[in-house]
Amino acid sequence: MNMTKKTSFTAIPYWLWLFLFVIAPVILLIYKSFFDINGHLTLSNYSTFLTSWTYLKMSVNSVIYAGIITFVTLLISYPTAYFLTKLKHKQLWLMLIILPTWINLLLKAYAFIGIFGQSGAVNGFLNFMGIGSQQILFTDFSFIFVASYIEIPFMVLPIFNAIDEIDENLVKAGYDLGASRAQNFTQIILPLSMNGVRSGVQAVFIPSLSLFMLTRLIGGNRVITLGTAIEEHFLVTQNWGMGATIGMVLILTMFIVMFLTRSRGDKA
Repeated sequence: MNMTKKTSFTAIPYWLWLFLFVIAPVILLIYKSFFDINGHLTLSNYSTFLTSWTYLKMSVNSVIYAGIITFVTLLISYPTAYFLTKLKHKQLWLMLIILPTWINLLLKAYAFIGIFGQSGAVNGFLNFMGIGSQQILFTDFSFIFVASYIEIPFMVLPIFNAIDEIDENLVKAGYDLGASRAQNFTQIILPLSMNGVRSGVQAVFIPSLSLFMLTRLIGGNRVITLGTAIEEHFLVTQNWGMGATIGMVLILTMFIVMFLTRSRGDKA
């Protein structure tokens, strides 16, 4: 009985944090989405979003960019995570991959501005090779490259954990039964690591839907997403109702992604 009371008491900070920084902001977004710029109660924000080609295009762009970033990240992260599990000091190497997440996102963005700029390291190398300076910054390529670089640790970690937890006896049994290395990977390792892949997709795709800072600094307003529109409405046009409406659309999209990528074992 005392243990139950102690557990309930220690859970108070968690529930308080959950209410203040998750539940309360969502409730506030829902409330604000039903008011126009003049403070009148209305459903026009939702009708405008659903009937405006501009917002629909932004939605499609957001999903496409997030999908490309997730695909590129997965393409790099899965072989990396698999290779890490075979190393002797795998935890140390994993920590080195995660280490860049400790650096502020804004600092990393400005670092890439210097690298991809006209006087940056990449164009300096191109000039040295005789190719000449290229417009790298403020392009789709630079945005996807930087976003993928930033998101890679969040994809590597769950995949690494999933692969590392696979029973080595299952892999050995596959070889004993005559399976080739490719068959062992496709029939044993890949299926058993899919939960890690799903978690990685959630951890990358969902934040990638609203990378408004990178669209400004790296994309240079050429990359327009829903995150950019939310920033515009809250900070520039002061139309908080429309910004909250787009925020609700993003939250709904996130829930859909989480549902589609959920672990199939959850039903059991």
